[in-house]
Amino acid sequence: MAEWQTISLNDDLSEDHVYTLQLNRPAAMNSLNTLMGIELIECLNFLQEQTSVRVLVVTGSGEKSFCAGADLKERKGMSNEQWKEQHIIFEEAFELLRKFPFPVIAAVNGFALGGGLEMALSCDFRYAADHAKMALPEVRLGIIPGVGGTQLLPRAIPLGLAKEMLFRGNQIDAQQALSFGIVNEVLSKEELIPRTLEIAKEIGRNAPLSLKAIKKSIQSGLAKDLEAAVSIELDEYYKCANSNDRQEGIRSFNEKRQPEWRGE
Repeated sequence: MAEWQTISLNDDLSEDHVYTLQLNRPAAMNSLNTLMGIELIECLNFLQEQTSVRVLVVTGSGEKSFCAGADLKERKGMSNEQWKEQHIIFEEAFELLRKFPFPVIAAVNGFALGGGLEMALSCDFRYAADHAKMALPEVRLGIIPGVGGTQLLPRAIPLGLAKEMLFRGNQIDAQQALSFGIVNEVLSKEELIPRTLEIAKEIGRNAPLSLKAIKKSIQSGLAKDLEAAVSIELDEYYKCANSNDRQEGIRSFNEKRQPEWRGE
């Protein structure tokens, strides 16, 4: 398996079709620097080539921070051109995460600030440790979220709550994030990863073509009117209905056994 300096990829659960991507700069609160952006692109491209992947879990190393956003120490003194060059790398990395073909779960193990919260929002859904804090504080730094925050947050929670967070730049705690709908469940720091992996393995037992089709239907359909969105769903439905895996699903049900999915 490929190795990177700022991220770690765990394939111990590859037999369960689950991989864990861990941001690995704990001394810098797992903040995003240029190297991490490049390595995220490399890692996500690598994962898309692995036929055993059905679920990806994204988390941070340590117990303090999921990701504290962009590394402002690295950005100090950057020219406008250097800033843009770096940001283009981040844009590509986050687009790959949003468009990852299989389900992606964020395990938010601490601070998720700025780009860190945008990374969590780029995942399909999120669990949080009870000490987690979240914010999009860019307005306090003279910028705005630039890798999806102004678009992803209003799609995840009520518009008024999203606007308040974006305009204020204030931090919310895990329970507030749960009440807003940013996270699906709040857990103790000891329970966070085991619970996330439990759900990931449950998802990983499902048909890979179905997982991909559901994700594509949701992502493509949300940007369309209802009639067009249902048409997208039907296209994906018939791809699954005409697959060998659909026949295996029916056989295994009638034979009272676990299905053996082939992804075809």
